[in-house]
Amino acid sequence: MTVLVEHFTTDSGIEEKKMKDVRDDELLLDGGFMVPKSKEADGFDAPDINFLGHSFRDYENGASERQQGVEEFYRMQHIHQTYDFVKEMRKEYGKLNKMEMSIWECCELLNNVVDDSDPDLDEPQIQHLLQTAEAIRRDYPNEDWLHLTALIHDLGKVLLLPEFGGLPQWAVVGDTFPVGCAFDSANIHHKYFKENPDNNTPKYNTKNGVYSEGCGLDNVLMSWGHDDYMYLVAKENGTTLPHAGLFIIRYHSFYPLHKAGTYTHLMNDEDREDLKWLHVFNKYDLYSKSKVHVDVEKVKPYYISLINKYFPAKLKW
Repeated sequence: MTVLVEHFTTDSGIEEKKMKDVRDDELLLDGGFMVPKSKEADGFDAPDINFLGHSFRDYENGASERQQGVEEFYRMQHIHQTYDFVKEMRKEYGKLNKMEMSIWECCELLNNVVDDSDPDLDEPQIQHLLQTAEAIRRDYPNEDWLHLTALIHDLGKVLLLPEFGGLPQWAVVGDTFPVGCAFDSANIHHKYFKENPDNNTPKYNTKNGVYSEGCGLDNVLMSWGHDDYMYLVAKENGTTLPHAGLFIIRYHSFYPLHKAGTYTHLMNDEDREDLKWLHVFNKYDLYSKSKVHVDVEKVKPYYISLINKYFPAKLKW
């Protein structure tokens, strides 16, 4: 289901305290969002636990109601995400006939959505987008395309909203994986794939399935969700983001690849180059999640300038 949350407003007292509490090993960005200073030139100092006090991406601790809900989510996703389902969704949403709006309008539209599949986050999505973007902006100040990619990477989650068909969470969020070939054991809660019809279909249940080794990920169908949808929106609306930006958008939830190192037999040379940037991005996507909110209005002019640089004023969605 989709969880709607009230918009959070920080009072002046908290803002004043936040300024006083900035330590020497922290950096306060334009939006008031504090992140740890990097100790390495190319790295983000990842915290050990999330704001809930658990390890990041902890899917095995079933003690909390939220984590039990996450497991149920993956059960549904693994059963219903089939090769034919993905083809049907790509055909329908590839029409881009749901709405016309700007990138920033979409950011605002997404503001009330919370991702049920994420055990590390229960904040409005616009905060996660800006937290990720601002953390990357600190460490990679000259890569403006990467800042914008971080801002827009989750915009496809509008698929949860009624205006876009109100798809169930299992068809929008969560880790992604190829369909049309065997489901690798590195996938979270792999046991539930046994109920997926493709698991017992010979042409889909071998290592390569309907693909050939080295075919390139652009030729592979991924489980349907916000990643693939936003990739289609950006590509078909003529974005000038580099290919690495599109790669990040489409595969940022493909944890079996960029975390576990599986499915590499389907990659080509361009994929391997782009994967280097995805590894950079993923640290910020995962570890910048925080209860400390970014001042949206303060950073908005910067991101509007990037949107104008890389996208048309209005996009078809």
